[in-house]
Amino acid sequence: MKVLMVQGTTSDAGKSTLVAGLCRVFSDLKYKVAPFKPQNMALNSAVTEDGGEIGRAQALQAVAARVPSRIDFNPILLKPNSDTGAQVIVHGKAISNMEANSYHDYKKVAMEAVLTSHNRLATEFDVLFVEGAGSPAEINLRENDIANMGYAERVDCPVIIIADIDKGGVFAHLVGTLALLSESEQKRVKGFVINRFRGDIALLQSGLDWLEQRTNIPVLGVLPYLHDLALDAEDAVSIANVQTQVKLTIVVITLPHISNHTDFDALRLHPNVDLQYVTIFDELPACDLMILPGSKNVIGDLTHLKQQGWPEKINRHLRYGGKLLGVCGGFQMLGQTINDPQGIESNQLSIDGLGFADFSTELTENKQLKQIQGQSCFSETIADFKGYEIHCGESSGKALNTPAFEISSGDQKQKRYEGFISADNQIMGTYIHGLFDSSEMNKAIFDWINPKHNINQGFDLDAHRERQLNQLANTLTTHLDIEKIKQILGITA
Repeated sequence: MKVLMVQGTTSDAGKSTLVAGLCRVFSDLKYKVAPFKPQNMALNSAVTEDGGEIGRAQALQAVAARVPSRIDFNPILLKPNSDTGAQVIVHGKAISNMEANSYHDYKKVAMEAVLTSHNRLATEFDVLFVEGAGSPAEINLRENDIANMGYAERVDCPVIIIADIDKGGVFAHLVGTLALLSESEQKRVKGFVINRFRGDIALLQSGLDWLEQRTNIPVLGVLPYLHDLALDAEDAVSIANVQTQVKLTIVVITLPHISNHTDFDALRLHPNVDLQYVTIFDELPACDLMILPGSKNVIGDLTHLKQQGWPEKINRHLRYGGKLLGVCGGFQMLGQTINDPQGIESNQLSIDGLGFADFSTELTENKQLKQIQGQSCFSETIADFKGYEIHCGESSGKALNTPAFEISSGDQKQKRYEGFISADNQIMGTYIHGLFDSSEMNKAIFDWINPKHNINQGFDLDAHRERQLNQLANTLTTHLDIEKIKQILGITA
């Protein structure tokens, strides 16, 4: 197996996107390709086909590579639940919560999990494109590093470094990053990529020549700023709308520990939807639907909501006829109580919910990780969907006797009901992620929000994602030296 690692001078330099694009380019070239990220820290995650949890970026990269997602693509996932702590997920399963100092000591064990996944992939794939994390020049994190050069040294692979020119200082970022690497690490760096360039490339050429002469490392390409590129975000909330004629306004509350906000990408990209992200410190604007999203610390985030007066804001929204949807952690908040007797997410063991529905939730040690499919119960017209569950809570109560969805696993004979719809049809709650990804289902939810919206079609996120990946691959083929990348990989055919 040939291996190439993409590291960045900073977070959000473009590592995830470059790896996704390379996966699609080399898949188009008929290589059996896989993505890999040794360690990811993100609250956007996905459920794999082998029943584990990985970072959302690696799930997207698997789509780009045209292979089923699997736990080995991201063996270590850290999901922050406080400023200093995170849930540690190894090979797709949560093992514990750790503070930063404890995890630093755990890295030697984590590296073995990383190498186990690497070795399994080596038996199946031709090429592995590896994504680093943050920057390899973070001196305080160099000891026992598994995310960047520590991994590259252990598996003896070449590295390319990508930098974002749009933020300025691109030459300082590249030269400075290189200077802070050890001698052996510097020798691993086989190329630079400059990302998000806009302007006249001729004005940049003298800087590129200087960079290559200064470092003796080639610039493999300058990627243009892709204004309309919209792919699943690794962690940061994407707020750009693609609206042309607004017929519905939907507000998502940006909780302090919001998770899986990619649930709402199809809404953000729908031309008839104005999707707004509102922080807990803001007022709630007039809207047709308010969404309480998932949370990695549901009790802590609910506490913040109450402190900022959100129960009254939500009640006012409902009095004016608005609809309310709770997803995963947001669903749990809608009930009577949330109990965390084992301290799964925080040190606070219990909290009263918002009281909008008659059910309660207990957080449990065993996290539910399932890819699912099913259909709606809340609408007159039945709509099918595919999605996933990823939660550590079990909810029960009378409200759930009026479910919003019917779920079937692979066996159509085994069905169960899920979520709830209120008697007045104003409030819905569900554990299901990815509902809006289905064109049929998001159209049904639009009808629930307002039957008179006059939106003729839903938004097919899967088809959109494919178009975007193909556009990205075409951009890389045009602006990157793919033949040079083959040479770096050691591909001769």
